[in-house]
Amino acid sequence: METPSTSTSSYQRDDGPVRATLVGIGLTVFGLLMANVLTTPAFLFDPALLEGLGNGSIAGRTLALILNFVGMFLAGLLYLLATGRGLAWIDLRIPSRRDWKYIVAGGVGSLVFLFAFNIVTTLLEVSAAESQIMEIIGGDQTMILIMIVVVFLFNAPAEEFLFRNVIQKRLYAAFTRMQAVVVASVIFALVHFPMYVAFADSLLSTLASLTVMFGGALIFGYVYAKTDNLLVPTAAHAVLNAFQFTVLYLAIEYGIEEVQAEPATLAEVADAVWTVAVALA
Repeated sequence: METPSTSTSSYQRDDGPVRATLVGIGLTVFGLLMANVLTTPAFLFDPALLEGLGNGSIAGRTLALILNFVGMFLAGLLYLLATGRGLAWIDLRIPSRRDWKYIVAGGVGSLVFLFAFNIVTTLLEVSAAESQIMEIIGGDQTMILIMIVVVFLFNAPAEEFLFRNVIQKRLYAAFTRMQAVVVASVIFALVHFPMYVAFADSLLSTLASLTVMFGGALIFGYVYAKTDNLLVPTAAHAVLNAFQFTVLYLAIEYGIEEVQAEPATLAEVADAVWTVAVALA
């Protein structure tokens, strides 16, 4: 495993920006393909998933989610092995005191970003698009609790590994670190474009959701670039998503319908937190 000092010295801009960006896009497509291929056993296990993820059993939905993120992780791992980078390319170590500061900064920063973004979209009367997560959850509290576990063990680790430790780090060969953070964040946001187009009621809603994805990716990419430790953005990412699902769980528990309407969209988290807090007061 690499330490921040050794990994920094190994990043040399010896690749063209166009080629590096295309590699990043290619890795993203490969990750999506691997995710789709690996979810096949889930559909064989529970054919009801073919009619929609929300129609499957809890076991089927859980298996599909896990295999989806395992596929994403395998895509990044296969790339490292195929290109000779190997496991030494993975920046993984026990967080230092400095790393913990960035974990906190990343988690708090992403929440602050969401609150600020919500204020802006509220003033502009623009709502973010829903996501497929609502279809998967289907208003089931048990599924929400499972989602929290999946976020910590599979979702955040897989996405941060592929988009930060593989794609962003690969971009260091052609860009400065901060430029690589921006390019990787654009790629990450665009990955969600098809999903938000399908669930959005307008182009503005789609753009709002993509902006949230881009902003979150910038924060996670930045803390990774400053620490060279995969656990830092992974922890910050997991905490953010777990917070969202916790708010949704409380909304369903206390029957707060206005929060349940779009509880999984990041731009609505601030309103959801406030509504839940008022209900519990």
